[in-house]
Amino acid sequence: MFDELKEECGVFGISLKKDYSELAKDLYLGLFALQHRGQESCGIAYYKDNSIGVVKSLGLVSGDFFEILPRNIESSSGIGHVRYSTCGGAGIVNAQPLSFKCNKGEIAIAHNGNIPNYEYMRDELIKKGSIFQTTSDSEILIHFMAKIQDKNFEDSLMEALSNLEGAYSMLMLHDDTVIAFRDPTGFRPLSYGEIENGIIFSSETNALDLLGAKNIKDVNPGEIIFCKKGSIRSKKFSNPKKLNQCVFELIYFARPDSTVFGESVYEARLKMGAKLATLRKCNPDIVISVPDSGNTAALGFSRASGIPFEFGLMRNHYMGRTFIKPEQKKRNESVRIKLNPVKSAINGKSLAVVDDSLVRGTTSRKIVAMLKESGAKEVHLFLSSPEIKFACYFGIDTPTDKELISSRATPEEIAKEIGADSVTFLTVNDLKECLSEPEKYCYSCFNGNYPMTIKSRCSDCVC
Repeated sequence: MFDELKEECGVFGISLKKDYSELAKDLYLGLFALQHRGQESCGIAYYKDNSIGVVKSLGLVSGDFFEILPRNIESSSGIGHVRYSTCGGAGIVNAQPLSFKCNKGEIAIAHNGNIPNYEYMRDELIKKGSIFQTTSDSEILIHFMAKIQDKNFEDSLMEALSNLEGAYSMLMLHDDTVIAFRDPTGFRPLSYGEIENGIIFSSETNALDLLGAKNIKDVNPGEIIFCKKGSIRSKKFSNPKKLNQCVFELIYFARPDSTVFGESVYEARLKMGAKLATLRKCNPDIVISVPDSGNTAALGFSRASGIPFEFGLMRNHYMGRTFIKPEQKKRNESVRIKLNPVKSAINGKSLAVVDDSLVRGTTSRKIVAMLKESGAKEVHLFLSSPEIKFACYFGIDTPTDKELISSRATPEEIAKEIGADSVTFLTVNDLKECLSEPEKYCYSCFNGNYPMTIKSRCSDCVC
């Protein structure tokens, strides 16, 4: 990504027909495939001997977590999580899955999304005697359930979900049952598929592909699925609402080899790049991408324009994604380590540099400077999203409008500020033309039309 948007989390779950000694390994593989969705922490929860075990670690799935991963767990059910903190901050206490013991039994949860009015609801619950174990917005659901005294676990969960407003695609482990549910407006993706010995759930289909899942489907908005020993039972906890699927899943967050919201991420990004090519007012010599998130759109741009695609920037894949870094200083320090120009490809040439979006502008000027220092004659930026002018409260870390460069500057002013020769964005209408069902997406970060009232704006706030 050219600048530093932050996605929230990824969830993965398994429910098998019988106990399996390599359950933890398969959970690990699923999280590994979702690593791009969060790199601050990771963890798994599994059911064994009438209890829920939890293993969590800060950092990457392939880091310390691999060393502490339990081997040879005989279990039929488990859930996993990779996290970037958009609510509650970093730290092992907020790493997920979160586990709780309450009047509804022992529960573990893994959440992808954000509850934007979390602070308001938390304060109200504390006034009524609730004691929170974490500062994560995900915990709010457990307190809603615990306050319901006269109903069993399932009925309490259904009632609690009816009071929960926001973005959530969540997995829950209760005894040996994996429970999957998605908010009624469908902000975040959640899919599931069949394997030989059961059912697996994932934020993205690429992780399902890794474990050989077949008959892949989406958990529908407002649907809750109970999966015990690989057997599915589905219910509706909410009537259908207007869908507000996050369009940034297709622009940036999801991997190109995934299908989210029924759309091929790869094909959508090719269309975005092709549409960008029709907006150009310059005559660049070559097209390059900011890897990896700009690659597919850059390919689409090159195909549509006939301008050759070259690898002008090389990425160090061991650095992680710049937007994942939770502190601005760390973001700035990581840019030069993460990307390096290919001087022989760009020297003396006019460049069309394609990426997915421009957020704060803090890293973009560094990349423009790198390219020009390496001999680029001109640098024209093309972004496959519209201008981000408003904060998101549904799973992307843009806490305040004032951080967003497009909220205070025109494309011409941005180009001058970051040292580029021009900056071109897709319009919202351009973007909609690249989607098969554009009416089902949320565009609030572009136009400020939020699908719900925001009562509190968490400065640290997603999962």
